[in-house]
Amino acid sequence: MSGLDDLGKTHENKFAHDSDLEFKANARRNKLLGEWAAGLMGLTGDAVQAYAKEVIVADLEEKGDEDVFRKIRQDLDSKNVEMSDHQIRREMEELLAKAREQIQSE
Repeated sequence: MSGLDDLGKTHENKFAHDSDLEFKANARRNKLLGEWAAGLMGLTGDAVQAYAKEVIVADLEEKGDEDVFRKIRQDLDSKNVEMSDHQIRREMEELLAKAREQIQSE
């Protein structure tokens, strides 16, 4: 039975590790996304990092990415930045891939 217990622990540890990496990648993606959107809205200096933090916090509203998407969509609209939903979602996907690469290389 200890072999099965060991196998179970191994899978449990891998799941916890993978979940932790995905959480970090999403937070990193949100930071990068906030910096990207801040640039589109003409923010500079400390305002860029402050806005990136707002995007990170927005992800805590509900499970999934819709809360982050809505924040970016609303903020871009309020600054009259022309950007399609598809372009925002594509940027979110690309930045998530970039964030995963950054996390794995650290």
